[in-house]
Amino acid sequence: MARYHVLHETLYDYVGAVSLSQQQLHLSPRVVPWQHCEEHQIELLPTPSWQRYGRDAFGNPVVWLAFEKPHDQLRVSSAMTIDVQPHLPKAPLADSMPWEEVRDRLAYSATPPLPGDLEATVFLFESPFVRIKHEFVDYAADCFPPGAPLLVATRALMAKIFTEFEFDPEATTVSTPVLETLKNKKGVCQDFAHLMIACLRSLGLAARYVSGYLLTHPPPGRPRLVGADASHAWVSLYCPGIDGEWVDFDPTNNLLPDTEHITLAIGRDFGDISPLRGIILGGGGAEPEVAVTVTPLDEETPVVAEAAEAVKAVKAVADAGSGD
Repeated sequence: MARYHVLHETLYDYVGAVSLSQQQLHLSPRVVPWQHCEEHQIELLPTPSWQRYGRDAFGNPVVWLAFEKPHDQLRVSSAMTIDVQPHLPKAPLADSMPWEEVRDRLAYSATPPLPGDLEATVFLFESPFVRIKHEFVDYAADCFPPGAPLLVATRALMAKIFTEFEFDPEATTVSTPVLETLKNKKGVCQDFAHLMIACLRSLGLAARYVSGYLLTHPPPGRPRLVGADASHAWVSLYCPGIDGEWVDFDPTNNLLPDTEHITLAIGRDFGDISPLRGIILGGGGAEPEVAVTVTPLDEETPVVAEAAEAVKAVKAVADAGSGD
């Protein structure tokens, strides 16, 4: 088991005053069998006029907020202590059923589908950021020869994306079409996840988008830097016959996620589970400043202490504001 402290801070510093803001937060960790959240706290500045907790259509924890007083900043701080159990597939990948058999199980037929297959079909079709096109079938074709075990073929597709695409934070934006990513062969984890999902769905397979955090390793002899990490994204594939029926793949790093990946939410694509999204009236526009720190709790703790102090500082300011 691995235990982590995660601090995710987002700051909007608006050009002008915002008179009204409504926001949706996907910052609370999803309950999954291999993951347990010991403690989680979200701090907000200014204090919202109202907030409501619930779950979205995919079962993810979500917070809805409204700020109905003028403000020129919005600061959201999410801090959690969480443990992650090993959860790689127990059986060899080659033991998974042929990919065509899974495709045929998910295809429409007059036979009532099995419960797991029916649930998986939610992640079978196009979504706003994921297209179903022959270009994606063509790109993935050499990884999915006839009769190939599903997980072996998907691992080959993951490795192909990792090998042929360049990680470039300047190459894309949140709205870059996935066909453009395929053409330019550059992007970030969000783009690579969307691309891999587009390939799998175009082949008739069910795949979902996973958001979360990834433990990064500082250079040897260098301390872990506060705020130097970032949110991460990867892919989950429906594979009946395997324990849990869903298997995760990380095309950005060419590996199957295990204890160094922390799951926040799942959806059809990024648009379903953006960490923070909403609408504002006024403000004059602002780009968010985001800082994420993922710290293993078996390390020395100066980073954890500094992160905890940051959370306390935000809470103190919020408490002071609410008392006026």
